[in-house]
Amino acid sequence: MKFEITILGSNSALPTTKRFPTAQVLNVLERFFLIDCGEGSQIQMKKYRIPMSRIHHIFISHLHGDHIFGLIGLISTFSLQGRKETLHIYGHSKLEKWIRLQLDILETKLEYEIVFHTIFGKEIQTLFEDEKITIQSFPLKHGAMPCVGFIFKEKERPRTLIADLLNFYNIPIKNRYGLTLGEDFVRDDGTIIPNAKLTKNPPKPRSYAFCTDTTYRPEIVEIIRGVNILYHEATFLKSEEKRAKKTYHSTAEQAAKIAMQANVKKLLIGHFSARFKNLDAHLLEAKEVFGNTELAEDGKRFLIDLNRI
Repeated sequence: MKFEITILGSNSALPTTKRFPTAQVLNVLERFFLIDCGEGSQIQMKKYRIPMSRIHHIFISHLHGDHIFGLIGLISTFSLQGRKETLHIYGHSKLEKWIRLQLDILETKLEYEIVFHTIFGKEIQTLFEDEKITIQSFPLKHGAMPCVGFIFKEKERPRTLIADLLNFYNIPIKNRYGLTLGEDFVRDDGTIIPNAKLTKNPPKPRSYAFCTDTTYRPEIVEIIRGVNILYHEATFLKSEEKRAKKTYHSTAEQAAKIAMQANVKKLLIGHFSARFKNLDAHLLEAKEVFGNTELAEDGKRFLIDLNRI
């Protein structure tokens, strides 16, 4: 029943020996979603034991190199491993042109299909939905480059049956599915046993928001309100706020302000400038505004536990 984020890369434009560019994997009930794919992403996936063959959906926030330079290598590796399953890639319309061009130049013929899905970026857009989860994109502001964030929302589970009471009231198996949907049980003589006696509320749905490269943008607060975990870029410190604004990035303090305004449960900060060897100042700055903050450092895993929400 996992809902877990693994940080593959936490740096911004330049990788270091300890921090790779942006990439994350979200495990939702043992389905793996790749979010951005900076240089070295597949190396990190091997290092942290991510089952790459189970990645069928890749979400690309924008077309800057530190978010996409690992993608063609991953696509090639999939082919060398004999992949047959379709791969779905979500991103700007130019992403498909870029990938197809590289495959053409390299004379690479894939044995699996890639389906590209265009993110329009100017409004909230539902990218993927099934019986378990909904994935949406929403607009960020990163200069002239179209850029989006992503929100992953687990759907509400069926009501939980109370086994002892089902047996006590002799509820037939054929009627139990209706109970999970909130129906009452009606005996043959017309007696009604309320659903609330036979079931209990399911665990609350879990959620994760990914806010990559962006200037301070309070407009996203209502979109991400109340999520269990918010990842928000924090490229700079407050002392460099002017530079952050000029380059359309955020400070650690600004990331924390968004988390506080949106009343999220936990904040992860990342996308650090390579100039910062030590990140203690980032963490301290964010914690002064929003206490439940952690660094999204390479290799860290963050689990949203059903029993703790």
